[in-house]
Amino acid sequence: MSDAAVAPSTAYKVLTSEQMAALEADGGFAGAPIDLADGYIHLSTAAQLTETVDKHFAGQSGLHVAAVDLDALDDPVKWEESRGGQLFPHIYGPLPLAAVLAYGPLERDHAGKVRLPVAG
Repeated sequence: MSDAAVAPSTAYKVLTSEQMAALEADGGFAGAPIDLADGYIHLSTAAQLTETVDKHFAGQSGLHVAAVDLDALDDPVKWEESRGGQLFPHIYGPLPLAAVLAYGPLERDHAGKVRLPVAG
């Protein structure tokens, strides 16, 4: 990320029900099949999240969204160019449950935008 841009401290991971259960049970998540194939865990910013869900998870049900505290990760986040030249946060290591601020079922608002999970 360039010095001119301020990176957000929270990013979001979309997980299937099975992946969410594994994150809770194991205390960490090594990645979805695409993450393992690419060598890093794909995350999205709040602004990128709805497009990510629409593009990569269309038609799937039982999805969850986890809010990740990027500053709490052991491995640094790399901001790398992807879809449309946008910079996306990538984790080159496991996602520990301790770095997850909040999570819950994927829900959309009246306009179709993915709602961000809220810590209770």
